[in-house]
Amino acid sequence: MAGTVLVVPSPRRPSGPDPRARHWYENALGWATVPGEPLRLRTGVRFDVLDVPAEAGGAALRHLAPGSPVAVDGGRMRFLVAAGSAEELPGLLDWLEWGSLPLDLLALGADGSLGAPALPGPGANGPGPLPVGRGGTALPPHTVPALAVGAVPAPRAARSARSSCPAAGARPVPAQGVCPVQGAAVWLRPPEPGCEVETSLPTLSAVGGGGGAPDLVRLVDTVAAHCHRIRLRRACAGPSAVQPLAFS
Repeated sequence: MAGTVLVVPSPRRPSGPDPRARHWYENALGWATVPGEPLRLRTGVRFDVLDVPAEAGGAALRHLAPGSPVAVDGGRMRFLVAAGSAEELPGLLDWLEWGSLPLDLLALGADGSLGAPALPGPGANGPGPLPVGRGGTALPPHTVPALAVGAVPAPRAARSARSSCPAAGARPVPAQGVCPVQGAAVWLRPPEPGCEVETSLPTLSAVGGGGGAPDLVRLVDTVAAHCHRIRLRRACAGPSAVQPLAFS
């Protein structure tokens, strides 16, 4: 069965800082930013960030509420999750029986920051293009070829094969600091000005509850399963299997 096809904006490095960006993030959204350039968003205040490979992240989008923001930066997908989730991640991975494996899965929480994604274009809750001449250049809409990602998470039975391949690297832990930036991140699902972002973010408190918040457990379990599949596929097949994500 063919994987789900996602069309995402192309990460690109803008020619200069967008003068409206800081105002939009601080005033329209009410998010804390870090002084200076390039513009960065503080994590651990209104949200934490779960940083995973785009292939693994694409399989988990179905577990999100419609207004739950997601950014893409190169081959990485960044989910905004409830504040405090970064501290809960190690225990959650252990509870889900993923804790002993080296997974390409990071979290940003208190005292961390995230490179601010470029402003969404008009029609996507953004401020629209900048005026010509003064104030920098506009951000026209653009896309890249579709990114093919798996649509079905790995079954739990697949975990029995974990010992068939040697572990590679050390187990990632929540990162308290600056998230690596490969270029200019863009919003796959942009935040909505005037809306309380907290109500749409995956959270542990949603487990077994009847509220509208998405379940962080399902999100983490899905991305962990796909991170494991990626690692297992590459480790078992050898160096020749390490290839970039497929673009068509």
